[in-house]
Amino acid sequence: MTNNFFKSLVKNRKLTAKERIANRLAYMGTGLIMVAPYILSQGNVGPIIYIIGGLISIPQVFIAKQWNLVAVNINVMIGYTLYLINTT
Repeated sequence: MTNNFFKSLVKNRKLTAKERIANRLAYMGTGLIMVAPYILSQGNVGPIIYIIGGLISIPQVFIAKQWNLVAVNINVMIGYTLYLINTT
């Protein structure tokens, strides 16, 4: 009984090619954002990795219409771009 209820809540569909590529980019971007804090002290490499990670994470959250995460990623990119400009 509960199994049928839960199945009725989920729409069974395949992801489009655009959604699959965006998801893979988001995984890579998330990985870069996770690694970047550990290498911030290594010159400009950490902030650059933060910026790249935020940039390649945007397509997935844009397609999913998660506007708060789009804003967070843009904020990360702007913040670390300013950090790079001010430290060099």
